Amino acid sequence: MAERDIVVIGASAGGVEALRSLVGGLPAGLPAAVLIVLHIPPRSPSALPVILARSGPLPAEHAIDGQPLECGRIYVAPADHHLVVADEHVSLSRGPAENGHRPAVDPLFRSVARAFGPRVIGVVLSGARDDGTGGLASIVRRGGVALVQDPADALHPSMPRSAIEHVEVHKSLPATALGPLIGELAGGGRGDDTGPGLVRVRPGAKRPAAEVADGELAEEIAVTEFAVTEPRYLDNPAGFGCPSCHGALFALDGEPVPRYRCRVGHAWSPETLLDEQASALEGALWMALRSLEEKSALSGRMSAAAEARGSAGPAERYATTAVEAASAAALIRDLIVRLDQPTPYPGDTAEASLA
Repeated sequence: MAERDIVVIGASAGGVEALRSLVGGLPAGLPAAVLIVLHIPPRSPSALPVILARSGPLPAEHAIDGQPLECGRIYVAPADHHLVVADEHVSLSRGPAENGHRPAVDPLFRSVARAFGPRVIGVVLSGARDDGTGGLASIVRRGGVALVQDPADALHPSMPRSAIEHVEVHKSLPATALGPLIGELAGGGRGDDTGPGLVRVRPGAKRPAAEVADGELAEEIAVTEFAVTEPRYLDNPAGFGCPSCHGALFALDGEPVPRYRCRVGHAWSPETLLDEQASALEGALWMALRSLEEKSALSGRMSAAAEARGSAGPAERYATTAVEAASAAALIRDLIVRLDQPTPYPGDTAEASLA
């Protein structure tokens, strides 16, 4: 059995409770480093390391750029920074957001897949949409293990459900059962319990062939770190616009879930892109509604003024314009109401929350 000394965990809405349950089941002296990304607002102070340190036996801290990975410790992505791994050290980046998030789950998963291959345990917990699916697939393709929170146990089951649908998952369990399982998987490859220590490349260790040949994965990681200025995916236009910068999006091939990137690196999954397009559409409809109501009000005033001057023709024309604009505004208002009705996945009954 391969040595599993890197554990990466991704979570979003409803993820704090799942993380508390998971780390509460981790054994003391876990012979693996644990790295966590929870989607949080960019300028929101996070108490997650304190919460996790109180929930289980392992110390937890916000990751610091350049620090070496150490077994038996939990590293949490700080707000507004991607957390990735380079040369067995933590690397923080303010590279382009993925699915509107920074930190995002997939950059971390891709980086450890490339750096450690079969030594990785990837975990997807509660969250909306489909973040983490592509990164978890990268881990599995390089011999790592994929664990997923049971969707029935998750406050928001979309992320676990997407992972199960698109990735060959090793186990899907309640969050409370994932911690002990991680302990078994991490300890099972050593033969003896060496305890905490620095995570290092073993002498003579070779990268998996799939990893060596996968220049696209290396490029994906480089984009996260602002290291690519002319990526290869520019040859594959998708025909959509980027919600973040309004530039053209390009399709990324070979993914279990199709993804798109723009020239500067913003990345989107289809589900998230659709949601962002819906938000943009709603904004455009509100602007149209405002314009129509203002047009109706102004036309009404002009009609009244023309009638006061005894100009029957202009008064009637302005009055007709006011009625037509008001009628169009009513249609737009009705459309906004209908579009505002949520259409969640089956089982997505809880309100979105990062609490």
